[in-house]
Amino acid sequence: MKKIAVFDIDGTIFRSSLTIELVQALIAKGIFPPEAREEFEYDHKRWLEREGEYDAYIMAVVHTFLRYLKGVYYGDFKDTAEEVIAVQQNHVYRYTRDLVKALKADGYYLLAISHSPKAILEGFGKRYGFDKIYGKVYETGETGCFTGNVLEEHLIANKANILKRAVEKEGLTLEGSIGVGDTESDIPFLELVEKAICFNPNSKLYRYAKLNHWNVVVERKDVIYEL
Repeated sequence: MKKIAVFDIDGTIFRSSLTIELVQALIAKGIFPPEAREEFEYDHKRWLEREGEYDAYIMAVVHTFLRYLKGVYYGDFKDTAEEVIAVQQNHVYRYTRDLVKALKADGYYLLAISHSPKAILEGFGKRYGFDKIYGKVYETGETGCFTGNVLEEHLIANKANILKRAVEKEGLTLEGSIGVGDTESDIPFLELVEKAICFNPNSKLYRYAKLNHWNVVVERKDVIYEL
């Protein structure tokens, strides 16, 4: 039975958020209106100045995405996603990039789970050899435009259930399994694997990692610290 390695993507492999980059690109192309940027600029500024939380910033971007997605033609959305991947595909952390490569060579089944749209995650994940990629799927109507509805949102909300489902469906084993995440939303799947790696964790995940004696890895500039 193949061993499994499960990764979050945003902030864990990719050095930013695919959702943020996608929203910025949609605005730049005029698919989202220019004023859309104003809806998250305040939280972005507060985060840059270390007065606000990153979570507030990313949630503001997500709300903007959901607000303006309805009525967007899927073909335009997909083209924009591919353009973002072409520009951003190498903007990754060295530690996780090399870990993915080593695990792939060692025969691991690579699973990616993220809250970013699956339409952009798939292109990014396949670039690094992931076998299965889970992300948010947005409904399109008969005209090929987004309705604004999220399909099976309950599924992507529970990363542990996704991991269990993949293990059962693909005939995998959790023996020797590895999980890599960066926020508290990754805790459910990190609790299931044999080796949990908290990579550049936020404060909530860091505290949880300390209590559970999980590996903590920090990459800063060209130095990798294992705590």
